[in-house]
Amino acid sequence: MQGKLFYKKIPIEELVMLSQKSDYKALEELIRREQKNIFATFAYLNKKRENVADLTQEALVRMARGLVNLKNPKTFKCWLNQIITNLFYDELRRTMRKPQIVSIDSGHEEESFHTQIPDYRHKPAEKAMSLELDDMIKNEIKNLPDHFRIAIILRELQGLSYEEIAEATHTTVGTVKSRIARARGKLQDGLKHYL
Repeated sequence: MQGKLFYKKIPIEELVMLSQKSDYKALEELIRREQKNIFATFAYLNKKRENVADLTQEALVRMARGLVNLKNPKTFKCWLNQIITNLFYDELRRTMRKPQIVSIDSGHEEESFHTQIPDYRHKPAEKAMSLELDDMIKNEIKNLPDHFRIAIILRELQGLSYEEIAEATHTTVGTVKSRIARARGKLQDGLKHYL
């Protein structure tokens, strides 16, 4: 029986193979490594922050259950992002069927999701500007149409190749490149008054 430190040093592909052989410590380490990325991806994709934790948990459950069917451990990241993308589309379809309910008693608009990453290298004024820019970028990303938002997040946040994004979104590489270029253009347009 190996300790936690042993599993922390193992590359992802080996963790996947060990998990497929019912090594629960390997699966635990795999979940620990991936949960932050999954949460961050859903936080960017989903406008309702209360759904992010549930979607993350569901993605991790599907990952854990489906690992035995993954034939090539080298494609794990692409396979996992396909799970995330499918869950996001399922959530979109589910929420599109439900009308949005707004209380007439509430005078406040729905709060937007904010994440702050502290950067102690900057002086307070620089830090404030950095946080403001960070918030503006996140808001601009959230305002992108869904297909642009998914493509740009899978490319910039998850680091997937164009081919992997095409496979995850069931489109062509040309469509992916077009969506990413248009998403970047929309982001630049939305931020140009600030920059």
